[in-house]
Amino acid sequence: MSLTCGIIGLPNVGKSTLFNCLSNVKVQATNFPFSTKEPNVGVITVPDDRLTKLAELVHPKRIVPTTIEIVDIVGLVKGSSKGEGLGNKYLANIRETDALIHVLRCFDDPNIVHIDGSIDPVRDKEILEMELQIKDLETIETRITRVQKQAQTGGDKQAKIVFEVLLQLKTALEQGKNARTVVFDTKDERKIVQELFLLTDKPVLYVCNVDEASAVTGNVYVQKVQESLMSDQAEILIVAAKIEGEIAELESWEERQMFLNEIGLTESGLNRVITAAYRLLNLETFLTAGPKEVRAWTYRKGSKAPICAGVIHSDIERGFIRAEVIKYQDYIHYKSESACRDAGKIGIEGKEYVVQDGDVVHFRFNV
Repeated sequence: MSLTCGIIGLPNVGKSTLFNCLSNVKVQATNFPFSTKEPNVGVITVPDDRLTKLAELVHPKRIVPTTIEIVDIVGLVKGSSKGEGLGNKYLANIRETDALIHVLRCFDDPNIVHIDGSIDPVRDKEILEMELQIKDLETIETRITRVQKQAQTGGDKQAKIVFEVLLQLKTALEQGKNARTVVFDTKDERKIVQELFLLTDKPVLYVCNVDEASAVTGNVYVQKVQESLMSDQAEILIVAAKIEGEIAELESWEERQMFLNEIGLTESGLNRVITAAYRLLNLETFLTAGPKEVRAWTYRKGSKAPICAGVIHSDIERGFIRAEVIKYQDYIHYKSESACRDAGKIGIEGKEYVVQDGDVVHFRFNV
């Protein structure tokens, strides 16, 4: 399953610093605009303590966590929707992602220039979103031109539905709202929106990049961002990317935890970002456990058993017979598959079973 989370923001807000922290791919992080000219791609390991706890019981030869892909996208500037800076390339890169991590600069540092000369994360957010909205409006208006005549005079019912959806989106965008704020009642309407691949329809996680002193409680900049997003019900995370980078360089888990404790954190900001990005992509994890490996597998939330079987191998989906499911907490409580079987804690599930996050699954199949 190839799903991508794009890191976006204005130049010099800390996108590349955050990307370097999250991934093992080291990219240029400078205080000059457009130091990132091409999208950098990295693979993130999704933290999951359940793997470790299962491995303590099963003693496998290896542990295999699940991953997601992230892309560090070149910084946007005012006028990007019209091709300013590296705008056209930037917008094309965003269109190819499934969700967005929007980094906002919430720290003062005279050594790192701001492209607009002052620190104002709310203004930065509005600049970026306005550029995306302008581009989406162009897309909508082009589609309206194509379908309007057919919808109004051709008697085509589907064209009428498409036309009404386009008009609702157009109204929202003209009001400075993002496409994802428009609520549609039916699956058909939602499918029409999805097929437009609108930039402002993508789910977004806002990351406030702060200094070390603000890593726990935030600061006045973070407060302004929170106030500006109250009506959006958007998720906001506070991360001190520079300090997280220093923590990530430490060799042992104990050293990293000690550093976190010293600045008042119980969990790495990076782990919180990764977990939030995973949710943003509407992903969940099922597990497999055996002597060869304990492994996490990624699937879209709401998927049925045969689809999840196909995540492992297409042959398993094609020849699916049943899924033998142990709830994670039951596995930990009874400490082995055989003990779960004896206790009647293995569910025998068919093709209609919707896999749940944390299910420990063994698929039976025949091809």
